[in-house]
Amino acid sequence: MKLVVQRVKQASVTVDGKKISEIGPGLLVLAGVSHGDTPFDARHLAQKTVKLRIFDDSDDKMNLSVGDVGGQLLAVSQFTLYGDCTKGNRPSYIRAARPEQGEALFNEYVQALETLGFPVQTGEFGADMKVELLNDGPVTIIMESSGRTKD
Repeated sequence: MKLVVQRVKQASVTVDGKKISEIGPGLLVLAGVSHGDTPFDARHLAQKTVKLRIFDDSDDKMNLSVGDVGGQLLAVSQFTLYGDCTKGNRPSYIRAARPEQGEALFNEYVQALETLGFPVQTGEFGADMKVELLNDGPVTIIMESSGRTKD
């Protein structure tokens, strides 16, 4: 699994002209799933997400997690994170999981976040989504975990 985690002041997802999700300060997480990913990957990255210390403390050092600051979470599935442009100019998505596996592991990630005590807003899997965000910092972190078999 590959995550692009962005610290945001606000973020939202619109589908067919209707806003379906919206958060205030917190994290926007774009999540991609690859063939070799497992439920352990999803749970591992959920733990890493909520423990990621990228919010400023009173000394203006990135030392606090989303939970420490009472931030919100918005998770959006994005298979294009596995786009490969090494040959030519048209990305190949051969490394991206099939939709059934991608949706199952994305849902596993969201469920793991919720089990850890974090309500999660989401996009709509497979839909043409419009994602708006106000990146804070900007702070953007990429996390990847592939093929984990145990926590």
